[in-house]
Amino acid sequence: MTESINVSTLKHWLHDGEEIAVFDVREHGQYGESHLFYATSVPFSRIEVDVFRLVPRQQVRIVVYDGGDDDSAGVAARAAGRLRELGYTRVFELEGGTAAWKQAGYVLFAGVNLPSKTFGELVEHAYGTPSVSAQQLAEWQTQAQPPVVLDGRPIAEFHKMSIPGAMCCPNGELAYRIRDLVPDESTPIVINCAGRTRSILGAQTLINLGIANPVYALENGTQGWYLVDLPLEHGKTHHYGSDTGNQQLKAQAHALAERFDVPFVDADTVRAWAQDSDRSLFLCDVRTPEEFKAGTLAGAQLTPGGQLMQAADQYVGVRHARLVLFDGDDVRAAVVASWLRQMGHDASVLKQGVRSGLSLATTAPTAFTAETQPPALAAIAANELAARMQAGTVTVVDLRPSMAYRKEHIAGSIWSIRPRLARDLIDVKNDEKKDVVLVADEADIARWAALELPARPLLLTGGFKAWKDAGLPMQSSPDLPVDADCIDYLFFVHDRHDGNKEAARQYLAWETGLVPQLDAQELAEFQLPAHAPA
Repeated sequence: MTESINVSTLKHWLHDGEEIAVFDVREHGQYGESHLFYATSVPFSRIEVDVFRLVPRQQVRIVVYDGGDDDSAGVAARAAGRLRELGYTRVFELEGGTAAWKQAGYVLFAGVNLPSKTFGELVEHAYGTPSVSAQQLAEWQTQAQPPVVLDGRPIAEFHKMSIPGAMCCPNGELAYRIRDLVPDESTPIVINCAGRTRSILGAQTLINLGIANPVYALENGTQGWYLVDLPLEHGKTHHYGSDTGNQQLKAQAHALAERFDVPFVDADTVRAWAQDSDRSLFLCDVRTPEEFKAGTLAGAQLTPGGQLMQAADQYVGVRHARLVLFDGDDVRAAVVASWLRQMGHDASVLKQGVRSGLSLATTAPTAFTAETQPPALAAIAANELAARMQAGTVTVVDLRPSMAYRKEHIAGSIWSIRPRLARDLIDVKNDEKKDVVLVADEADIARWAALELPARPLLLTGGFKAWKDAGLPMQSSPDLPVDADCIDYLFFVHDRHDGNKEAARQYLAWETGLVPQLDAQELAEFQLPAHAPA
């Protein structure tokens, strides 16, 4: 039986300095519409897939909640039960969910990555980060010595849309690569992202490092550019090369880390921390995905530095945990840790990084036991499924993201998602004599969803890709499922990139409006300098 706690207890726990994980277990779209400031999105449909990575220590306090309404009632209890079955020993359910939180007078927030997004706005205020408007940048680009425009996002985001002439250099790479990318110290540098946060943090990173170049954040990023009718580029891949890294700014990076009291720890210290049963430890490789793939430390997870600053809650689900960062050059980890300390994280840097010899198998995600393995499902091949659909002996349920289903899906299939799977099958009046066939991009998502059904379904081998590759009938449905049923998709975050100017304006207003919504305790968790540096 899961123990329940009330709102006042959770509010106290959030600020008592002890480790805690707060999970919004509704689907991602529901979470993004209204959630607690410190909540991590751990949808019930993915809970077994993500939880061990986000919370590797099973004695951590975990509080789960849903909306406390008819739309999501009961999901928190179901999620809490699964967590206990997976071995977590201190699982609590928030009584009344977000409805109770709001009724108690506390703010519910829209959007994602709230602590990081709020931090970016606080950084701009604390440091007075200089910015440039889209119109001014466009004018500068026509001059004899145009600025270098560096996009602080990962290459996949850069590929979607970019400022003309920009180069992709994620923020976590700036200290390591800037001197090769911009060797002339008189050249102005403009950092941009899609909105505000990474523009601000990237520009302020270079300023904090003390480089001589004039540095600016592009005000409102690609959205600001688009809102004044300047053209964006799409499909670009221009980014730093594999050989554009150096250690020229190593001394400045270490001085920055020292300024914000970042500990540099050796491998023996981290090994001892890994044995501490009272603290969680996250070993974070802040290098590029290519470097990580080429070789990392046992027990580490890939957390590219720019993204760790931008979206720490996607990698670390435990507040007040220990974060140990490393790289291969003793530059990037120091800079990223300096920001994480200002965010309020207990971040350290591993001396010698990938050369330290550290191996922490104990920090790897906990393996499923025989009792907690996902259910085994009988497989069905695409051609056999097509024949059975023709014969009318199966009901096909697509568990892929709702937007993927809208784009294309197996003709005659329905869309559903784990918390609503049993209900949706009742709604379509599935004949008990028919087998249910699940379609998923990740087979384990389907296997865990099968727990919601009284009888074991079948699983399409190879998922939708196998069906498509076989040339079997597909269809699209741009308006189905209807928006209200797309509980996995946060429209206001994504619509801003789809030619919707009003959505872009609303998003930027949301971002700039975050700080006034925080209470005194939430503001006090950040550790920014009281005054801008001289």
